[in-house]
Amino acid sequence: MDKADGEPVPGDPLRGLAEAEAAARLAADGYNELPRAEHRTPLAIVGEVLREPMFLLLLGGGAIYLLLGNVQEASILLAFASLSVAITVIQETRTERVLEALRDLTSPRALVIRGGIHRRIPGREVVCGDLVILGEGDRVPADGVLVQARDLQSDESLLTGESVPVRKSVPTARPVPAARPGGDDLPQVYSGTLIVRGSGIAEISATGARTEIGRIGQSLRALDPEPPRLRAETTRLVRLAAVGGATVSLAALALYGIQRGDWLEAVLAAIAIGMAMLPEEFPMVLTVFMAMGAWRISQVRVLTRRAAAIETLGSATVLCTDKTGTLTENRMSIAELWSAGGMEGARWRAVDPTLPDDAWRVALHGLLASAPEPFDPMEKAFHDFARRHGDAASLPGWTLMRGYGLRPELLAVTQVWRPAAGSDDLVVAAKGAPEAIVSLCRLDDDTLAAVRHAVDAMAGAGLRVLGIAGARHPGAALPETPRGFTFGFLGLVGLADPLRPGVPQAIDDCRAAGIRVVMITGDYPATARAIAHQAGLDDRGEVVTGETVAALGDDDLRRRVRGATIFARIMPEQKLRIVQALKAEGEIVAMTGDGVNDAPSLKAAHIGIAMGGRGTDVAREASALVLLDDDFGSIVVAVRLGRRIYDNLRKAMGFVFAVHVPIAGLALLPLVFGLPVIFGPIHIAFLEMIIDPVCTLVFEAETEERDVMRRPPRPQGQRLFSWPLVVTSLLQGGLVFILVGALFLGASARGMPADEVRALTFFALVLSVVGLILVNRSFSASLVAAVRRPNPVLAWILAAVAALLVLSLLVTPVRHLFDFGPLHWGGLGLALVPAATVLFVLELAKMARRSP
Repeated sequence: MDKADGEPVPGDPLRGLAEAEAAARLAADGYNELPRAEHRTPLAIVGEVLREPMFLLLLGGGAIYLLLGNVQEASILLAFASLSVAITVIQETRTERVLEALRDLTSPRALVIRGGIHRRIPGREVVCGDLVILGEGDRVPADGVLVQARDLQSDESLLTGESVPVRKSVPTARPVPAARPGGDDLPQVYSGTLIVRGSGIAEISATGARTEIGRIGQSLRALDPEPPRLRAETTRLVRLAAVGGATVSLAALALYGIQRGDWLEAVLAAIAIGMAMLPEEFPMVLTVFMAMGAWRISQVRVLTRRAAAIETLGSATVLCTDKTGTLTENRMSIAELWSAGGMEGARWRAVDPTLPDDAWRVALHGLLASAPEPFDPMEKAFHDFARRHGDAASLPGWTLMRGYGLRPELLAVTQVWRPAAGSDDLVVAAKGAPEAIVSLCRLDDDTLAAVRHAVDAMAGAGLRVLGIAGARHPGAALPETPRGFTFGFLGLVGLADPLRPGVPQAIDDCRAAGIRVVMITGDYPATARAIAHQAGLDDRGEVVTGETVAALGDDDLRRRVRGATIFARIMPEQKLRIVQALKAEGEIVAMTGDGVNDAPSLKAAHIGIAMGGRGTDVAREASALVLLDDDFGSIVVAVRLGRRIYDNLRKAMGFVFAVHVPIAGLALLPLVFGLPVIFGPIHIAFLEMIIDPVCTLVFEAETEERDVMRRPPRPQGQRLFSWPLVVTSLLQGGLVFILVGALFLGASARGMPADEVRALTFFALVLSVVGLILVNRSFSASLVAAVRRPNPVLAWILAAVAALLVLSLLVTPVRHLFDFGPLHWGGLGLALVPAATVLFVLELAKMARRSP
């Protein structure tokens, strides 16, 4: 089983499938992967865009211009329509590619025997009947039955929630009856589980959706995730605006046609009014913000699987987090050593620069009781400790004679070594649960009491405690069980999973932001409380255990979760009850998880956060976010970004509301007063091409507000389009309409030519829109402070707008295209008056809001 890839195995009766047979089974059964969720193709996205009202209005306007013989204006409108389609398709397909890439985040590979040759293939190509070679650190690619095994142990916590690895054994008879995961000495191995000790060969019996992990994944399809509230709210608003715009447009059509008798021009005016009143930017803003938000959050090693989670991040009130690997580094290290010498023993910290012989003897025997090439984190800790502190150079050349694995009756690992030279005696080392090691040794009452006291002290400090024993054995004959050796108790080792350095600061940030952090772990209460104390969590209250959760009814559990901060010895299926209890209390819950049994709680939470490093495909499928580095600090950064994204989304939506008021008003004003029409579809389309990038790219790129993490979460029922936002936007837009409308009426009353009035009004409107952009960049900061904040996108767009305005004045064909008359310096100065007034009045209003 140690042969290299592609090397035949002489005399090996396990030849596996022939390549032709494997290919036939792959074609018949399909790939060894969960069924892919349906995704939209670019063609389907184009079809959705073609049904959008704004696109249809642009097409309608282009058709009318063609009927009027104006090919140039028709072509420009069609170009605007094509640009709108391209922007939407690019953003949507980018999001789809992110989702597809997520599935291949941790694609495993498998070592199989085919035709007597070892081959390493992608895990998705494993088929039923394949012989798969398994070793320490391998993830099982599919369900199978063992045909060979040597001290094989598997971590099935992803399926069962049990943190202790289980033993595997070869079946004594065939066929092997089906069995669910969990328990020792089963011959089955299961897809997604991890081999932590030993080696073996398994014959694959089920692949893909037919595996245990696949069946759980399929059952998740019956659970509905949290609905995308923002998209539903936006769609409803656009529909209402479309109905209102259509009604006003039809009225304008009738009024224009009856008054002036030119029905084709009436249709163009009606289309212009419809385009002016339809806030079609809302869906695009939402799409772009969610896609760009997903990209920004990915920069802090968090992948977005459901865009709705971005909006929800800013309103999260409770963050439920695992301990191992999220708050801690998931890297065990030896923290303390205790030697049994003397009445009370001696205790040393592992960071001490020098350690006495007694302490090193304890660590050395722990190393000898570990695998030579370790995968288990605790055994890695002994190897790391030996490299840092011990004289490990004397160990090469030692020969491992025999190993005794964990057994239910003795939770200890024993290994027998032959030293390189110097003694004929064999060296025996054992490590395991303190009570198991004590049972191997003959201790007097005083030593036994000292050991128990030391175990309690170490556990109270949050350490994982192992007992260490050693023996010398003469001769080559070895006993059947470790109890045949004459052990001496050497001491205890306390192992710690270090806290991630940034966790205390991240928890402080959560507390300042009004987010309660709740730790849910399978570890013991003493360990959980110690880690909570180090992390800065409130550890003064009661630690709620899994036994307590199981005994409580739903109503009692709801009352208990109101103030609980630490949950210990929690089974994965109990996490779902905790999440449901928190939701029933009105909390917005973010939940982390990695195992298959965590998937229901991840999907039930408002924001499910799967671990990308150690999590399963099923957990990721059930989650809204995937934490690539499993770091708690990344979650807090994502919350900060989520609040920033939502703030900027409100700024963009408020701007869209405000800017459509003067556009729609100025499109209707000439009809009311019987004056020449100011704007046609081409003018509205030009304005939309300014508004679209501004309300998407400019506002999306705005930096966060200063108090983004110093204010409480948004209330659960707060709508994006709240009345304060709508009223403020209407007042801003109304101010622009009054000022620019007054300029239009005044210029018309003084007998200015219609084409010059159109140019003057258009320039005044565009400059006032720029004023709205500058005012709405920040909810609280002054205009001066906002201008100092860098936003390269805004600079580029303002430069492009200025260039287009200059072109429309100086280049005769462009001026004729927009039907503009010449505008002199006096007219330009007059066009600046409404914009300057907008800036002054709205800045005064912002200062009044800031005042206590």
